[in-house]
Amino acid sequence: MRDLLLQCAGVLTIVVALIHGYLGEAKVFARATIEPARLRTLIRLVWQASTVAWIGGGVLLIAVPWMGSEAARHWVVITMACVFGFSALANAWATRGRHFGWMALSAVVAMAVAGY
Repeated sequence: MRDLLLQCAGVLTIVVALIHGYLGEAKVFARATIEPARLRTLIRLVWQASTVAWIGGGVLLIAVPWMGSEAARHWVVITMACVFGFSALANAWATRGRHFGWMALSAVVAMAVAGY
């Protein structure tokens, strides 16, 4: 059951990351006016870097049951719980709780910690 919780947390992480990347392109940057253009490109790439990083975290959560190491399990879960916990808090604070992202990220943290 612990392994299944970690794998579900990993899948949810990847789904959240893909939604994050898509909404950034479709909603945020489609409307944003950022000058100079070089700065717009930089901000867009930084936004998508978090998308890629979250996907990587999701892959690690999915793979950790097959690593055969309690130390690996410990550090992957603790690291991802901190990363996604901070992201959830930042999202909730920045949007005053009106965006579903903090709830999805909190669910990832809860499942990962339960699977620890």
